[in-house]
Amino acid sequence: MSICSVVIASLLSVLISLFVYVSQGAIALNEDVLNALLSVFVFYFPIAWSFALLLALFRSLKYIFNKCIHGYELKLLTCTSKKGKTSEVLEVIGYGDLVKVWRRWFMLLIWLVGSMMIISLVITYFFTTYSGVFEWFSIYWLFAFILVSGYFSFMLMGSRCKRVKVVKC
Repeated sequence: MSICSVVIASLLSVLISLFVYVSQGAIALNEDVLNALLSVFVFYFPIAWSFALLLALFRSLKYIFNKCIHGYELKLLTCTSKKGKTSEVLEVIGYGDLVKVWRRWFMLLIWLVGSMMIISLVITYFFTTYSGVFEWFSIYWLFAFILVSGYFSFMLMGSRCKRVKVVKC
């Protein structure tokens, strides 16, 4: 997920930089033009990374199901079968099957990241010289919080989402 989101963000930033270069007349490349293009790339990278991170989170969710990881496996269940109220395990998972699960997982991530932000703010207030969150917080800290929250969210996923079951493999 990390590599995917950085690659997508880099590609989007390069495309935006090329668009700006071409829309400004595609003047001859010199040191000033290259510095300006680098500044455009650096400016748009965090913005593109925000969108790429959402896309990478959605794409990566598909690949965590039906894989045995340290003796446990996440199984995605159908809503209900036609014969009754029993759910069946989906063996082939498409992106359409993940929309509801991803929304619940994303909300769980938001709550976990928000909790980490509150804890970080308290620690920052009492143990550092920073007076607020915006003095140190950036997209890079947010990415780190999402990675840590993602670890804990998989532990809670089976209880938070009815369509996900954790089984031993």
